[in-house]
Amino acid sequence: MTTYKAYKFRLYPTKQQRHQINKTIGCTRFVYNYYLNYQTKKGYKKSKYLCQDLKNLIKTYPFLEEIDSCALRCAIFQLEDNYKLYLSQKSNIPNFKKKYQKQSYKITYFKPTHITKDANIELNIEKQKIKLPELNYIKIKGYKKTTKINGDIISITVTKELNNKYYASALYKEIQKQEEKVTPKTIVGLDLGIKDLITTSDGIKYSNKKTIIKYEKRLKRLQKELSRRKNKTKNYCKTKLKINKLHIKIKNSRKYYLNEIANEIVNDHDIIVTENLNTIEMMKNKSNLSKYINDASFITLCKLIEHKSIQQGKYYYKVDPYYPSSQICSHCGHQNKITKDLAIRSYICPVCNRILDRDINASLNILSCGLVQHYQK
Repeated sequence: MTTYKAYKFRLYPTKQQRHQINKTIGCTRFVYNYYLNYQTKKGYKKSKYLCQDLKNLIKTYPFLEEIDSCALRCAIFQLEDNYKLYLSQKSNIPNFKKKYQKQSYKITYFKPTHITKDANIELNIEKQKIKLPELNYIKIKGYKKTTKINGDIISITVTKELNNKYYASALYKEIQKQEEKVTPKTIVGLDLGIKDLITTSDGIKYSNKKTIIKYEKRLKRLQKELSRRKNKTKNYCKTKLKINKLHIKIKNSRKYYLNEIANEIVNDHDIIVTENLNTIEMMKNKSNLSKYINDASFITLCKLIEHKSIQQGKYYYKVDPYYPSSQICSHCGHQNKITKDLAIRSYICPVCNRILDRDINASLNILSCGLVQHYQK
């Protein structure tokens, strides 16, 4: 089975290399915006016509000659991909790239020929070095336990984060043996919520750390400070950098915690069943909870569990988003609409007189739905 896998490394460029990376990012952004403006005025054209016109553009703007031409062509290919998604109604119309956002550029791998003895990209994990066009070798960090990547390199994407840190994402084409499905021995139903991020059908509850609340005061103070600064001054840029660093810290903290939970659940269970939540609709209907719903990252968590379960040959199922899992009694099947009120955390079933915990009861109902899906396959 052929799969594509990306390996992300932290780059440690010298001052001269940083200058060249920033120049490449600026030039690729210029080319992308130029041809986006060209297409909005004269209509959509395929990338092969734009690549032919690129030679004339380089003559008009000589500073484009200072960077690798492959990066400029990749910017045109990216624009074509974005337009194809727009024309197939899968995304909105492409927007112009802005300078003060997360920046990146892409380079495709060229195999060495009789004309070029060396490849344009070289990645050496053992020596912790990567070779890129116009940059020579750059020190990298990541995947210390990995000595070799088995596969063919396709492309490298160099990214400059908002905190001025540089990363390289290497896309590899790998041939992997398809994981055989395990014989199910354990099953779990997961109820997702704001008070407790996950409640399992085994009765285990994973707390919601509410990362945004932890850093909210600091974020408000910095944003208030930024509003007093004069736009684009040195102090404005310093405060803006502090805000960017804090946002990335929040993102990384959340990402680490979600990965930790997903690993534990997938390693301990063979069949995993979750809710298929429509978070956009939830945030519209419950505007007072939208901040907490967004912070909980339910969709990211479900994607992590799904990805890890496929990798390990385990089963993953989703329950219909409109299934009333918290209203139905998991013992007798009676539907009690009183539980629509989120303030009710436990209640007594009027039919079987059992005391039910709202979240554990919901997870048991999700579990039974997952079993039905599994045996109907």
